[in-house]
Amino acid sequence: MNTASTLYQKHKATIDAALVALSTRGYYTPYPESPKAYAEDGDLKGKAYISAVMNNNFNELLQGEAESWVGEEISPFLQLGIGVKYPNVSINTYVTKAHDAQKNWANTDIYTRAGILVEALQRISNRFFDITYATMHTTGQAYMMSFQASGPHSNDRALEAVITGFKEITSIATETDWIKPMGKFDLKLKKNWKAIGKGIGLVIGCSTFPVWNTVPALFANLITGNASIIKPHPKAILPIAIVVAEIQKVLAEQNVNPCVVQLAADTPDAPITKQLAEHAAIKLVDYTGNSEFGNYIESLNKTVFTEKAGVNSIILDSVSDAKAVFGNIAFSACLYSGQMCTAPQNIFVPENGIKTADGVLSYDEVVSGICASITALVDNPKAGAGTLGAIQSEITLNRLKNVNTLGGEVVLASKTIVNEEFKDARIATPAVIRISENEYNSFNKECFGPIVFVIKTASTANSIALAQKLAEEKGAITCGAYTTDEQTMHTIEQAMNSVFTPVSFNFTGAAFINSHAAFSDFHVTGGNAAGNASLTTTEFIVKRFVWVGNRFA
Repeated sequence: MNTASTLYQKHKATIDAALVALSTRGYYTPYPESPKAYAEDGDLKGKAYISAVMNNNFNELLQGEAESWVGEEISPFLQLGIGVKYPNVSINTYVTKAHDAQKNWANTDIYTRAGILVEALQRISNRFFDITYATMHTTGQAYMMSFQASGPHSNDRALEAVITGFKEITSIATETDWIKPMGKFDLKLKKNWKAIGKGIGLVIGCSTFPVWNTVPALFANLITGNASIIKPHPKAILPIAIVVAEIQKVLAEQNVNPCVVQLAADTPDAPITKQLAEHAAIKLVDYTGNSEFGNYIESLNKTVFTEKAGVNSIILDSVSDAKAVFGNIAFSACLYSGQMCTAPQNIFVPENGIKTADGVLSYDEVVSGICASITALVDNPKAGAGTLGAIQSEITLNRLKNVNTLGGEVVLASKTIVNEEFKDARIATPAVIRISENEYNSFNKECFGPIVFVIKTASTANSIALAQKLAEEKGAITCGAYTTDEQTMHTIEQAMNSVFTPVSFNFTGAAFINSHAAFSDFHVTGGNAAGNASLTTTEFIVKRFVWVGNRFA
């Protein structure tokens, strides 16, 4: 151990606590999720920051002179371009700089790397409000989600990746005196072992969660000794640009080449993702986004980690409190307008209805109950706009406009509500479609955004079989289930787990299917078509480096 690593010593208490949490899987975070836990003037400074950075060059990065400046982000709340431009260089320049930075970073001991990375997370936490407003005006997430998802929750996942890597690499001795008794003499050798990173990593960001879906891979690369190039989605650059800038600053302060991490921005009309992904020097690729491009990434002859599209289901069998269940489902469907990879899409209901404490609710009553709960939420002036946020892309909005072509019967049409703070915000409430299980081809694909199918099935057994089939064929990241019968619960658990899909049972109140907690819940299993990787399992870390041993006589 390098005891001279000042930053490691500074953050040792956090590292030790996180190591415990990693094993016990209980609740843990060093980054409170309430904005009130941070600087009193943080929100005002965040607003001032976003106003100042708009229509200007982003000059915070420490990665050399720009050859050009690019940027075409549009605020879903303002319906205006935010005007921020980012430095751009050639593909070979990015790769050359990463290659040069890799040399020293790979030889930096694990304790020093851990100290630097946890310090970087601390610096990032000082800018949570800046990142919040950057997230709002690129993704359409509402204020609270922007703060939590791009702030503390992202830091949690990044720290989890760091600690998982730290645990793996420190689990093996760096050197030993090896002695094998041979009878009249002993065979003596000196041995050492090195965890050597596979090489430069490329992390491809998405438009809806530009920080949360990027930092686990980035910090996994860094803790395992790999330089990284971040290629954000061209419509959501600013939030992750701030993160990269803070990491670079800490690296520079520690006399480490800041190009260990670089931001490589592009535009929709001049994309560079494939050029980077296919470059021979890129050894690791992480991707979050649609399945078509994800399948291309998986076809590369590299070590790749993907999170793609899935079709998430809820199975309704029996409930104790129907109103609480419908309210929970409504919130999950409305949160960020369903633009979450964990949002429920298909709700399976038996044609004979569901059992409740007050008797049986028919299929039609269940549909009406879900619609009523969604309507109550979105029409609530104190909750509607803050829950829905805004629609990030035209593609999602157009899908919603053409919801009548998806099959079934639209029983709750999408509508626009007013956000009092942002009058021009692109807002659309969820549409609800009632449909029969016989129309499988209508609901057997991801309809990203605020679209919910309530599917009438012959029985709960059919509901389970359909949810299982969808997860096996199309992939699933989450599954919700409501039943008061223990045997049914066991059947659902077995069926969905067999296709590598986790189940959330009987969620009401503050527990939602959308939410996964770092240090406790694995995000995506990596076992079905929704993606080949999981945040943050051991495999997510150890495939980024190899052990090499040396022996000395």
